[in-house]
Amino acid sequence: MKNHIVTAFRLTFVMLAVVGIYLLIVYAGSKVLPTKGNAEIITHNGQKFYANIGQEFKSEKYFHGRPSSVNYNAAGSAGSNKGPSNEEYLQTVQKRIDTLKMEHPGMGNTKIPVELVTASGSGLDPDISEEGALYQVKKIATVRNIPEEKVKDLVKNQTEKPFLGLLGPSKVNVLKLNIALDQLK
Repeated sequence: MKNHIVTAFRLTFVMLAVVGIYLLIVYAGSKVLPTKGNAEIITHNGQKFYANIGQEFKSEKYFHGRPSSVNYNAAGSAGSNKGPSNEEYLQTVQKRIDTLKMEHPGMGNTKIPVELVTASGSGLDPDISEEGALYQVKKIATVRNIPEEKVKDLVKNQTEKPFLGLLGPSKVNVLKLNIALDQLK
């Protein structure tokens, strides 16, 4: 019995050291990131917005981000837990596809980027792919009466490349893109 207790205490102390070192590495690593591991707060027109939480944009003059399974409520971050074989999920995605095709008639049969019709795991993804933003350019240019090339250039300028050129895909933060769109002359 004594041997088991001694072994249990040793294992406990080893695991505390391993977990402590791991937490220290994660904390130090977060301080290397551009936002230092903190939320990125943007003030626009007197309002504060969190750039790293998805925002809902209803107006057709703005780019839209990923659909949210939690209605963009950061207090209730969650996915839908419905798999690709779930009939209800497939109907929801098909409705989103139909809605996008109706809202963007100028796109014809162009392939719709997947993030425009599927919610993210957290339901609060603030980013879309460059392709997702470019899919929306034609409509936004028309609604705002801005040349398409100017809006495409804005998307290209707002595209964030992978971290260190390796980690993750290129992405566009929808909130930052829409703020830059409002400032476009």
